Amino acid sequence: MVTQRAVRLSDVAAVAGVSKATASKALNGSPLVSAATMARVREVADRLDFRPNALAQSFASGRSRTVGLLTHRATATFSRAVVMGAILELGRRERAALVFDGRINAHHEMSESIRTLQDRRIDGLLVVGAGYGRVTPSITHQFEVPVTYAFAASDNPDDSVFVPDNEEAGYLAARHLIERGRTRVAYVSADRDDLAVRRRETGMRRALEESGLEPVATLYGSWRQEWGEQAVGQLLAAGTAFDAVFCGNDHMGFGVLDALAVRGLRVPDDVAVVGVDNWEEVIVDQKLRRLTTIDLELLRVGAVAADNVIEPSPEGGERFVEPKLIQGPSS
Repeated sequence: MVTQRAVRLSDVAAVAGVSKATASKALNGSPLVSAATMARVREVADRLDFRPNALAQSFASGRSRTVGLLTHRATATFSRAVVMGAILELGRRERAALVFDGRINAHHEMSESIRTLQDRRIDGLLVVGAGYGRVTPSITHQFEVPVTYAFAASDNPDDSVFVPDNEEAGYLAARHLIERGRTRVAYVSADRDDLAVRRRETGMRRALEESGLEPVATLYGSWRQEWGEQAVGQLLAAGTAFDAVFCGNDHMGFGVLDALAVRGLRVPDDVAVVGVDNWEEVIVDQKLRRLTTIDLELLRVGAVAADNVIEPSPEGGERFVEPKLIQGPSS
């Protein structure tokens, strides 16, 4: 089997009848080349399917066309979606990704990764956190290239940070329940010290207040399914009248569904339930969906953050990616 040799710049120059230097200038849009020559060279390059050598281009431009990704638990369920969104977008924009995974808050691991990235002539850096469970220490000052953060809460308010809009997630969930005639909404979520928990509650309260309502109960526990089951028991034991539950994540939502079924309460007839994360998109066939949920669009969070590394916005601060409601049988 004969392997066809890749078309070289010298091939394009020979067919176009120009020097190699002129062909290079024409393909790079140099004003020193006439419009007619530029058009001829580019037509030949297209016809021969010429692909510029990326390594040669990087040497010529002084840019590597490589973006570093410094991640905290890149294989974790939600971080993985952000990383994948970033890598897909970088690929679409013809950039390579250099990924270093570790514990962002571990000083030794962090220092080693930073030194390696500084040595690799990256054009920019994307730091991917693991949500709002911890604040990510800013490392922007340690790089001379653009640095952007995704799915993280940086301790520097001037950093460019891209996160899902958790407040809008709470608002969408509550508006959905209200539009279905629910007026007694309980909020079941994790530790209130978590920023995502607080923001989702803020959005929920805003939607309820617009309709002259307030939550009938707010219960805080863990992100686990078992907590959703326990929360239903607490609501019923307290005699709380509720016709809807907004859960801080889908795991709690599944627990709430199970606990309601055990007690003979019909979903959504007696109680409507909405979660957050769109977890079922990952683990089950959509025909088996049980839960209405809010998708935080984590793939898009990674994509827009990657775009900002390539073309940095002059303004820093938090930027929010809008979530969307995924209708299921629970509401």
